[in-house]
Amino acid sequence: MKWNLEWLRTFKAIYETGTLTAAAQELFISQPGVSLHLNSLEAYTGYKLFERTAKKMTPTEKGKILYNFVVAPLEKLERGEKHFHKRSQQERNTISVGMCFETFQYTLEKYIPTLPFNLIIKFGEYPQMLQDLDNGLLDLIITPHKGTQQNIEYKDFAKERIVLVTGAHTDTTQLGLHLEKNRMKEAVHLLKQGLWYSTSADMGHLLNFWKKHFKEHPDFSPNYIVPNISSIIRCLSEGDGFSVVPDFLCKEAVRTGKIKVVWEGNMPLENTLYFGTRKKTIYQQEVEVLEKLLMEEWGSK
Repeated sequence: MKWNLEWLRTFKAIYETGTLTAAAQELFISQPGVSLHLNSLEAYTGYKLFERTAKKMTPTEKGKILYNFVVAPLEKLERGEKHFHKRSQQERNTISVGMCFETFQYTLEKYIPTLPFNLIIKFGEYPQMLQDLDNGLLDLIITPHKGTQQNIEYKDFAKERIVLVTGAHTDTTQLGLHLEKNRMKEAVHLLKQGLWYSTSADMGHLLNFWKKHFKEHPDFSPNYIVPNISSIIRCLSEGDGFSVVPDFLCKEAVRTGKIKVVWEGNMPLENTLYFGTRKKTIYQQEVEVLEKLLMEEWGSK
């Protein structure tokens, strides 16, 4: 294991500013991210580098020694960074974004060749995305869930409706009558006899839809767990079966007759989607470009 240059840059910022909060502001990362870097450096060196008090981080003797070792090399690196940054006309910022695979595929993917900056897309679970955003590993996330981190702000920009879909050639006449007449027990009985598709990442859609509209926990497991919602749509296009998916991600398949919406519920289940960003970022301009593209894309669907 080797120490990380960012740990040393964070250590230097804490030493010179005197607090975790001030260091976080100087580095444009979250305070938990600063703490993570410091804890990692202390674990690596085996020494306590600061005495922590409510108002100030006071360096220990080992902290003072380490600072004297690293301050000159770090300052030289920073001068080199500024020097070459000014001389590089082609340098592009790199933005890291977290979102689900389908959102990327249906909205942002086609714009990538036109972006004037580098882009790294990360797919994953929403709690991990929130943590990575707070720690400075991501610059923007798209999420239906808000976290409690003080360093993150949210901007709502769209809604997604969770709907029940099936293959275009599936006979849903009897099911439709039961739902229309509010005969929920009969509708549930028919649905449980069908084949079901889901993804490992979005089992929550089925659970929430079922509990809201049928007032019970689904006591069955999907027959097929596939990689993503695009796979579900392709499978349903070729045969029978049911799934619960966000309407935004299946509108094109419904429009072209590949699948059909069976039911939205008497009171549709909707999620608000948010842009999540850190309150202070050096990439505000790039983030705004992405937000504008995504809002326009959602509005066109």
